[in-house]
Amino acid sequence: MAEQISPPATPEPTELWVERTGTRAYTGRSSRGAEVLIASQGVPGAFTPGELLKIALAGCSGLSADFSLARKLGDSFDATIRVSGDADRENELYPQLEETFQLDLSELDEQARERLLVTVQRAIDKACTVGRTLQAGTKVTLSFDIEA
Repeated sequence: MAEQISPPATPEPTELWVERTGTRAYTGRSSRGAEVLIASQGVPGAFTPGELLKIALAGCSGLSADFSLARKLGDSFDATIRVSGDADRENELYPQLEETFQLDLSELDEQARERLLVTVQRAIDKACTVGRTLQAGTKVTLSFDIEA
């Protein structure tokens, strides 16, 4: 009788929530134990929601590109991804976000650099869920769980 192999277990979805900690101040939490401070602009040590959106985009791009970059540059490569974009306060949205990937590719010749950058762009376009969501738009629903 052949041995049955079970498929790998699907990890439980991470629960995410924010808890109010003060006037216009919240702590974002995950079921994996992560925390991030969220508050109005100018509050030391905290991100604004818009800053978190930008950080999520840059982090997603980095994670999406990491394997391709490590394969070509080695596991200890340095990278910084800067992200910016001014809010349109009249419409309360970011009309444009700009990412700049800072990499040292000086050890690669021009053709190798171009090939790597095409590969990195494709990886980001394919796998960066945050960027793909922002580009496509998404439906957001809101409900209330009221104690009365």
